[in-house]
Amino acid sequence: MSSDSPTSRLRSLIDRFGFPHLLATTLVLVAATILLGVAAKATGSGLACEANWPQCDAGPYNLFPANLPSFYEWFHRFVAMFAGFAIIGSALASWRVPDIDTRVAALVVAGMVLTPIQVILGRETVLQYQMDILSLHFWTAVLIFALFIVATIMVWKPRLTRTHLTGALALGILSVPFHVVLSPFVLTDITNYSPTVQMTQYGVTLALLTAVIASLMIGYWRLESRRTIGLLAVTSVLAFVAIFLGRRTVMTLNPVLDDLYIFVAIGLFGAFVASLVLTRSNSDRI
Repeated sequence: MSSDSPTSRLRSLIDRFGFPHLLATTLVLVAATILLGVAAKATGSGLACEANWPQCDAGPYNLFPANLPSFYEWFHRFVAMFAGFAIIGSALASWRVPDIDTRVAALVVAGMVLTPIQVILGRETVLQYQMDILSLHFWTAVLIFALFIVATIMVWKPRLTRTHLTGALALGILSVPFHVVLSPFVLTDITNYSPTVQMTQYGVTLALLTAVIASLMIGYWRLESRRTIGLLAVTSVLAFVAIFLGRRTVMTLNPVLDDLYIFVAIGLFGAFVASLVLTRSNSDRI
């Protein structure tokens, strides 16, 4: 095989920057795309660019935004383009570089397979702007984000210790009350649920998702106590339910869902605290 082959050039690039750093960069770009999508929706910019896709409403070939609402939508697409390239690059690297764990490769390739589906859903949010399509677009993005969280944590596994587990649990403990405080349940006047508040809450949502996945994975690798690992698994289930209900309370403003969301959030907070106490106890050392 020639030293100038695409595989050798890709391997050289990975050797220079590191596959773990490539995955971490991709994860950041995916998170930024999600938050910019939230900003576009919250500011009412989803139908900006005069409902054109993938073009916008100004400049040569209508490639650029004509006003601030169009800029939100245009910038969301702009960052999403780079996130898509990073996802594809990560998938190619994971598949063609021989020393990458096949499980990591499967996760990243799954993210790549979902990417064109996500692009089509993004187009439909502009052309049809229906709540079902918006929700599917959001949850597909969250699924891609989750896949890359798991893949990124797996490639960083040798460097992750109980200290990182403690940090993940602490992040979860901090995220839960902020997630509740920034929700419509507390901000009972919907006019207070501003675009800035919405972006912040969804940022907290991504932090909560990262914390619970990281704590479960690192706990499984670094802890011996079945009781603590089981509690981390319960915490993960509660976190996913809280994230889902938090999204539903925004979409429906249903009092029953609000009460259920608060109940689950209280349980989640308690589970995080209990997990932190158990992981720091002398009875659960490696």
